[in-house]
Amino acid sequence: MVGSVIAEDLAADASIDVTVADIGEAALARVAERSNGEITIRRADCSDLSVVSELASEADLVMGALPSWLGLAALGAVIEAGKPCCDISFMAEDARQWHEAAVKRGVVCIVDCGVAPGMSNLLAACAVGTLDRCDSIDIVVGGLPKVRRWPFEYKAPFSPRDVIEEYIRPARLVVDGRLVVRPALSETEAVDMPGVGTLEAFNTDGLRSLCDTLAVPNMRERTMRYPGHAELMRVFRETGLFSEESLTVGDATIRPIDLTSKLLLGHWAYEPGEEDLTVMRVQAEGLLGDDLVCLQWDLYDEYDPQKDQTSMGRTTAFPATSFARQILQGHRKVPGVHPPEAFGGDPAIVNRVLDDLAKRGVHFHRSCEPIR
Repeated sequence: MVGSVIAEDLAADASIDVTVADIGEAALARVAERSNGEITIRRADCSDLSVVSELASEADLVMGALPSWLGLAALGAVIEAGKPCCDISFMAEDARQWHEAAVKRGVVCIVDCGVAPGMSNLLAACAVGTLDRCDSIDIVVGGLPKVRRWPFEYKAPFSPRDVIEEYIRPARLVVDGRLVVRPALSETEAVDMPGVGTLEAFNTDGLRSLCDTLAVPNMRERTMRYPGHAELMRVFRETGLFSEESLTVGDATIRPIDLTSKLLLGHWAYEPGEEDLTVMRVQAEGLLGDDLVCLQWDLYDEYDPQKDQTSMGRTTAFPATSFARQILQGHRKVPGVHPPEAFGGDPAIVNRVLDDLAKRGVHFHRSCEPIR
């Protein structure tokens, strides 16, 4: 759902030949049809690391858009193959554990380079570099259907299993200079977002590497949904529907989370042409000169009917393709595994990514206002 947009955006460049590998025949057929055969398709089981290594060996650069449970191992296989990589997998593990391996192999890997994590990291670091003293960073983000429908008031613009991961993975925050952990879906708060109205924001584990890369005493990232969704998901979680512990029912043994993911796939799937939207705000407060200010970036984006691309696909794919082009053009050369904030202190890189997104109709609006 996101990888296809990455492929289409890169394939629009005549100098880039794109191959898409996937286990799903229907997904591959859709890519082939939409690209009029311009994108090469390969049916492959990317849970097999030898397959990942073989595919990577044939490429100049690899884009990782696998489910979270596959992301870390696949990234390691790409690095072992000696290839640079841009990855959007929302893996539970810290991808930086492959940093020394990437340095040894001399390859550049940029991870978490979607919208959030991704642009949120880049802009947070930009804020720290802009302000003379940054006191806090507050990030809210949500991908939503434009039309609300009972009972979930939500649809998944990427793997439902990865959405559930947001609802069960403990959320890391920084409070008064200390790392604290709160339950996912906790501390629900109403937030008014222009163009959408009132949403609810709740804790999720979106800060990730920001927890230790930025010296900011207070940081949090929250996910936004239409009001009522978080309470329903807490009920699901407390009932055990998100449990990874196997249960025996009759003659069958199954993990509840696998069954729930399968059932929700149908309820949360977007219909062809159904509109979605993405909203995000990155807000930093601190000193600029002698003034206490709020530095802020706002994003509101909608489904692109002309290209039939979801908003979440666009806003996640285009930061990744921007970084990919920079690697291919030789602008990002330092080996290692880097989160996006590693580049946020360089205004030229931030502006390059923002310009690349703006050319594709994705606009972040910056403001800086005094705090009275």
